[in-house]
Amino acid sequence: MSEKGRAAIYTGLGKPMEIVEYPVPDPEPGAILVKVSVANICGSDLHMWRGDMDLGALGAPLPVVLGHEMTGRVAKLGAGVGTDSAGQPLKEGDRVVYPYFYPCGHCPACLKGQHAACPMNMFFVVPCQVPPHFTGAFADYYYLRPNHTVFKVPDDLSDMMVASVNCALSEVIYGLEVVNLRFGETVVIQGAGGLGIYATAVAREMGAQRIIVIDGIDERLGTARDFGADETVDLKDFKTPMERVLRVRELTGGWGADVVAELVGFPGVVQEGLDMVCNGGRLLEIGNVSPGHGTFQADPAALVMGSKSMFCVVMYGRDTLKKALDFLSRTKTKYPFERILSRSYRLEDIDRAFAEQDKGLVSRAAIVM
Repeated sequence: MSEKGRAAIYTGLGKPMEIVEYPVPDPEPGAILVKVSVANICGSDLHMWRGDMDLGALGAPLPVVLGHEMTGRVAKLGAGVGTDSAGQPLKEGDRVVYPYFYPCGHCPACLKGQHAACPMNMFFVVPCQVPPHFTGAFADYYYLRPNHTVFKVPDDLSDMMVASVNCALSEVIYGLEVVNLRFGETVVIQGAGGLGIYATAVAREMGAQRIIVIDGIDERLGTARDFGADETVDLKDFKTPMERVLRVRELTGGWGADVVAELVGFPGVVQEGLDMVCNGGRLLEIGNVSPGHGTFQADPAALVMGSKSMFCVVMYGRDTLKKALDFLSRTKTKYPFERILSRSYRLEDIDRAFAEQDKGLVSRAAIVM
């Protein structure tokens, strides 16, 4: 291909993103070039933009193209690619979703089938100044390396619905599987952002008996109820961690929750979540992805004497995207998924999109190419 494509590049903390053009690459054998249609701003993107996760300080080779929650259409197939990872025929123009990370396949974690734990999965460390350039979501194209997992999107799902499959929905499906959520259990979800809203619906479909969602924004709490929350705890009414813990215990008959999912992304709420877990219960930790952003203190004796467990999850399994697509197709008339993406922006307005989401003016911004 001889044309060029746009990319919004991140050059350093506190600097506005720059829209640049790069040559659009031809895919090598086994690779796929995707024309991005929608790319969402995820919470971890905000962490990088704000500096909670300072890429420069962490040694990332700047500049980079941020973004990882996306969907698009096949622009061109590399030689030898004729089907998706489920064996469905794949051609140019087909809508697809794909993981944003690349397990190496030969480390100890991968050899045990734990591809989500592969240490090579750090997707944001790829510099954009060298080919194939398009290695992040906030660009016209995305380059899928050879033999990467990819699934064709069913016709009954819109691009706006499936963009979050790539990260938020798949993360919570995988996380609730890892924490072994069982039919009839009580779940507390800390944070009603994109992850929390999806987790509410997934927990409901997995058979949770009671779901309690904690947040401080009225719109988010209302959305959580529409996605299956039985009870909500408003931070404006329950201002301290102890007040919230006591409220959760009140709502669970004094025992606490079987599963608490931390989806806020602030270290200070981890201990609060552990205090909400019942004896024999489990804490699912997904939200905190910013190294050096803070710590929490926990009494190990309280964990031991309460037989409490903590499960930490990042990324997801190779089969999770297919499960996420099936979940959306099965429940698309049951939950208002279109409400999760509250506003669309052009690529040229990406800095405004980040700023407005950071201020809480939108719950999840969509960059439409």
